[in-house]
Amino acid sequence: MAGDLHSLAQAQVAIVGDVMLDRYWFGKVERISPEAPVPVVQVRREEERPGGAANVALNVLALGAHAFLLAPVGDDGAGERLGMLLTEAGVKTVLIPDKACPTTVKLRVIGHQQQLLRMDFEAQPSQAHSEALRQQAPALLNKAKALLLSDYGKGALREVEHLVALGRSLGIPVLIDPKGRDYRPYQGATIITPNLSEFQAVAGTWANEAQFRVLGEQWRESLQLEALLVTRGEEGMTLFMQDTIYHHPAQAREVFDVTGAGDTVIATLATALAAGWAMDRAVELANRAAGIVVGKLGAAVVTVEELAATESMREG
Repeated sequence: MAGDLHSLAQAQVAIVGDVMLDRYWFGKVERISPEAPVPVVQVRREEERPGGAANVALNVLALGAHAFLLAPVGDDGAGERLGMLLTEAGVKTVLIPDKACPTTVKLRVIGHQQQLLRMDFEAQPSQAHSEALRQQAPALLNKAKALLLSDYGKGALREVEHLVALGRSLGIPVLIDPKGRDYRPYQGATIITPNLSEFQAVAGTWANEAQFRVLGEQWRESLQLEALLVTRGEEGMTLFMQDTIYHHPAQAREVFDVTGAGDTVIATLATALAAGWAMDRAVELANRAAGIVVGKLGAAVVTVEELAATESMREG
């Protein structure tokens, strides 16, 4: 496997979707506010990190691959800062600014390694944003071996059907991290990767594993997908392909923070597929990456070296 991991460096992944700037305020809590029954956080440190589809791009980059990112942002300081962070990291980035729509910002307040509060600042991208994204997508995809669509429900993928068709016309895998209760716009993609609650919101409930597997296959077939991957937290991941269902048990690790785990899963999967890996082997790698990233704080990344270490432990 170690030799195969080196092949990830050949991958070229195009990412389109909702980007955001994640702000973290870290502090110390020693008392409760006299104004309301809430903790008072003395902020000692601040961090800013690329979030959403931007974090997906960083995950691709961390695996040694090439990441090309296209996304709408606001014409504001947060958008400029996001672009700067991505450029410094090495992501080839095209951000489309618009004064009418501010950049999405998520502010998290952390006290004693625990998230106490999150504040979101966001607005839907304008029609001008959508048109500019559509015009610039073909140039981005000409460089790519896989197209990853990261949908956070913020409006960047308003014309997702066009992007799916464009990617498939170029003969490259199209992967989607879905959002919402209507999966019809994702029809014809190579694979979508809902988590358990997202899939349940669309497919309904089930009483046992057999019913879950029937629903998974039904949805894969009705959406004309090559594969459907349902990530199930501590229950692992289940991959539905034509006439075949694979289940990957969760990696036994202490869970610290699940923030961004879905980003890591789909980024690893897209990178492996872009490098020519078979679907099931790519999912197995993504499962190991998820086991690593949940042990980190916030939206983090997984490196090739960390994946190689897990392989060494398995062999040992």
